[in-house]
Amino acid sequence: MTNIAEQMRAWRGPVVLTYGFRPFFLGAGVWAVVAMALWVPMLSGIVVLPTAFDPVSWHAHEFLFGYLGAVVAGFLLTAVPNWTGRLPIMGWPLGGLFALWIFGRVAVAFSAGMPPMLVAVADILFLVALAAAIAREIVQGRNWRNLIVLAMLSVLILGNAVFHWEAARGAYAAQGTGLRLGLGAGIMMVAVIGGRIVPSFTRNWLVKRQSAVLPAPPMQRFDRLTLLVLGLALLLWVVAPGAGVTGASLLVAALLHLARLARWAGHRTGAEPLVLVLHAGYAFVPLGALADGTAILWPGVLGTAAAQHVWMAGALGLMTLAVMTRATLGHSEHALIADPGTVAIYLLLVLSVGARFLVGPLPGLAPALHTLSGVAWIAAFGGFSVLYGRHLLRARPEH
Repeated sequence: MTNIAEQMRAWRGPVVLTYGFRPFFLGAGVWAVVAMALWVPMLSGIVVLPTAFDPVSWHAHEFLFGYLGAVVAGFLLTAVPNWTGRLPIMGWPLGGLFALWIFGRVAVAFSAGMPPMLVAVADILFLVALAAAIAREIVQGRNWRNLIVLAMLSVLILGNAVFHWEAARGAYAAQGTGLRLGLGAGIMMVAVIGGRIVPSFTRNWLVKRQSAVLPAPPMQRFDRLTLLVLGLALLLWVVAPGAGVTGASLLVAALLHLARLARWAGHRTGAEPLVLVLHAGYAFVPLGALADGTAILWPGVLGTAAAQHVWMAGALGLMTLAVMTRATLGHSEHALIADPGTVAIYLLLVLSVGARFLVGPLPGLAPALHTLSGVAWIAAFGGFSVLYGRHLLRARPEH
């Protein structure tokens, strides 16, 4: 039976196509830089893209369904073989999936004058193909417990389809149902998958240090309760984003997930930023729920967009950056230690999130804060692309 190492040695094509995390993590990092580098001058009208989307909707779409779609693909194409015991998708089939992702980015960017249905199909095709590939692996590997991941991916696809439909109708898709569906799916992915890996990786690190305090095991009854409450709160947020019951539900979810996070002994991980950042990324899940709940119940305190970015740039941005750095080091057989450059990109992303959040309470400083947030974001993902691109493009050392 061919194993993964033999399959990789037999491959004679580009190294970047030997494992799903390689092309998609690198593509995500580069696209995060390019999309933001276009977005900052788009705010002032210096750059005008030939897209059918309004500028804010293009920006939101390309982060949520473009960037996040690539990270999800890289993670799942790498994790699912470990879950199922089957061989990973690699070589030209992997290259074909990556080409579909690029095709979607180009189609959306140059969609002006194109039939909306054609643009939607070109964009959504990648996520559908990814879901089909993951479904095949889960079914053939009889890995039924991870069908929940496929379900969340399906909701992300639905959100993308609704986003395109709303944009085609002339609606402001950046604040529409499609975005809330997609963002809700992304937050649940962080809550479910993060709820497995954060305590597990933390425990592994603390055991090596012979710590007397260890995190609570993942997915206990309390964890399932917190996920259920968050899922219900997100569902209310999708269908009734301005309702008082939605705001209250988000605040309850925030408190439960802060309690969940406190059970994982993150306060003992300060000596290793590669572990600590996982806790910081997860912290933005309850902080985002708190911000969105506050924006609903007390509209004058926070702006909706500022609150939403706590989830978008904070929970999704920082957690995905944390996962990409750790997975890249681990799968390229480098020490799981954050060097100064890695710490810098983490801090730059936190700065970006903070600056964007302050736009809500400090609207008079919006231009400067938008620019600071954008520049810090570009520096963070530009740093990732440079520091980690060399690992993603090189074969791991032979033993």
